[in-house]
Amino acid sequence: MTRSTWHDHAWQLVHEPPQSPALHMALDDVLVDEVSAGRRGPTLRIWEWASPAVVIGRFQSLRNEVDMEAARRHGIEVVRRISGGGAMFIEPGNTITYSIFAPIGMVEGMGFEQAYALMDAWVLAALGELGIQAWYQPLNDIASPAGKIAGAAQARRGKAVLHHVTMAYDIDADKMLQVLRIGREKLSDKGTASAQKRVDPLRSQTGLAREAIIAAFVDSFRRRHGGLAPGPLRADELERAHAMARDKFSTEAWTALVP
Repeated sequence: MTRSTWHDHAWQLVHEPPQSPALHMALDDVLVDEVSAGRRGPTLRIWEWASPAVVIGRFQSLRNEVDMEAARRHGIEVVRRISGGGAMFIEPGNTITYSIFAPIGMVEGMGFEQAYALMDAWVLAALGELGIQAWYQPLNDIASPAGKIAGAAQARRGKAVLHHVTMAYDIDADKMLQVLRIGREKLSDKGTASAQKRVDPLRSQTGLAREAIIAAFVDSFRRRHGGLAPGPLRADELERAHAMARDKFSTEAWTALVP
């Protein structure tokens, strides 16, 4: 089978108003199935967060990653996504998150490292245009001289691949260290200043508003990949996602799947 390229597909953009963490998890689940089945074209989805969250990977241990008492104290919802990778600390307005739903033919014969590099190339170019020297750091980070910018995760299902990325626009490092155990262990002997160095916000590097950075990303995608047309969520997609958010992604059974 010949591997397809970005330009072989008509890409759609989904950018909805703020939604709950559980609904975001469900939308990724629904849309990767829709693209796989051919009911939706390849899609870039930009997330807007309605509330703070910690998103843990499909295979992570809940108690090893998250201090649940601290999460409750700060009103932070903990959700589990369908892809692997590490925990992400999210606050509305401080995070840029997006998903790419691509035909599996684009990563045909590729290992994960090659597939991550392919899916991140356009955003690395956009960051360069914003004056940030950034590179792909295997397996799933985007880094800069000032520190890590983003973490990515992937899942392949049927005839589609899901690639999603969370970037730090700004960050409350002290709160992050209270809630994420892994961050606390890595940085406990170095203090909060080091946490801010390890995860370097785009705000400090660019001086731009979050919306301006997102607009630059969308423009970069559109120019490099031959277009990006609006492709709003269909009523049936949203209905399925709401049901899945309620019945799966909001449940303790799923969130504590790996205790």
